[in-house]
Order: sequence, then structure tokens, then C-alpha cells
Amino acid sequence: MGPKDHRGGSNNVTDPLVATRPIRSALVPPTARARIGHRDRYSISHLRFIIWTATLVLLTSLLSSAGVAEELSKKQMQGLDEQVQEIKSDVLRIASELSLLEEKLLYPSNTQVAVFVSLAEGVTFRLDSVQIQISGEVVAHHIYSFKELEALGKGGVQRIYTGNVPTGEHQLEVSIGGKLPNGEDFSGSKSFGFRKNVEPKLVELMLAGSGSGGASIRLVGE
Repeated sequence: MGPKDHRGGSNNVTDPLVATRPIRSALVPPTARARIGHRDRYSISHLRFIIWTATLVLLTSLLSSAGVAEELSKKQMQGLDEQVQEIKSDVLRIASELSLLEEKLLYPSNTQVAVFVSLAEGVTFRLDSVQIQISGEVVAHHIYSFKELEALGKGGVQRIYTGNVPTGEHQLEVSIGGKLPNGEDFSGSKSFGFRKNVEPKLVELMLAGSGSGGASIRLVGE
């Protein structure tokens, strides 16, 4: 999916739509930031900078070599292209590993909570926006593009928020807005209670049609 349209400067949504389950955005409260060592964050950023710099140098070197293509045989050019593809694959793999490491540092399992959004099969309304509050604080506000709605309609699941909350009881409030098939606007909200234990908490919100033609909101697996 392409970049999303967001409202609210403090919200950061990542990994927006995935088409598979199990499900696995990222606003970190100040208390959670304090738990992360500055050395760890600096090390990851520094390592990422080194990797991308080295990759850029290698790619530049290889591509500059391609400038003498007239002097290279077809076999040599094929070998050069394979080297470029191998470097790209290595960079993507390393970037993925760094992202996972960064997520573990930012969101320890004992405080991590992730909220997902999905659409029930056969919904007729058009979803425009979703807002998430946890314990009275707005943590995510997302406005949907056509491509995102298309992916959700095909069974995709969106991770709209990942953050940190202490163990114990919490209140989650969901507010949605959209349009009915006849073009009329609709909105709705619902609150849910959930308990955060020491393991990561995954909350999936499924939006389905209601008898009035609008949308109902329910927790999956609760």
C-alpha cells in the first residue's frame, strides 16, 4: 500500500495493511521512551546509516561500471546485474531485521499493545476514518484511501496502532466515520475494556454492517 493520509501530528502508523493472519502506527508515550536506552537507539540508527551508506557506495560503483557497457560482454553484464540484485536483497533483509530489533526495543512484550482493524465480509458502507483512544488518550487517527479500503475488503488487516501501556485494566474507545450506500454520512463509537498482561496484547476490531445500514464494531476473539 502507498503512504497514508493522517490527521494529528503525533500519530505514526506503520505496517498499514497486511493480507495474512495471524496479525502482528507507533506512538510511544514519554514513559515508554524513558525505558529505551539512548545507546540502543543510537546504535540502531548508526548501524542503519552505515548499511545504507555502504549500499549506496556499492551500487554507485556497480552502476558506474555499467557506463562502460560497450566494453563489457553480455555475460559480464549479466553477472553485474546479478550482483546488484544480490545487494538489494541483502539490504532489504538487513532492513527488515533492524526494524524487528527496533520494535522490540521500542515496545517490550510486557507493555506492548497493538490494535488492528478489519472489515467483515459483505459490508456495504464506505469507511472514511477510524480514531482510537486508550484510557482517554487519542493514540491513532487514520483516514483511508481507496486502495486501503480495497485491501480491507479483500480480507486485509490493518495495524493502526502499536504502543506501550502498563499491565492492568484499560479502556479502548473506537470512533468511526463513513458514508452509507445512499451517500449519507454516518458515524459511530463504542468502548471496550481489556486487560494487559505481561505478554503482548493484540486487539482486533472488526467493522460490520448494522441493521440500520451503518456499521457495528466488535472485538474479534473476545
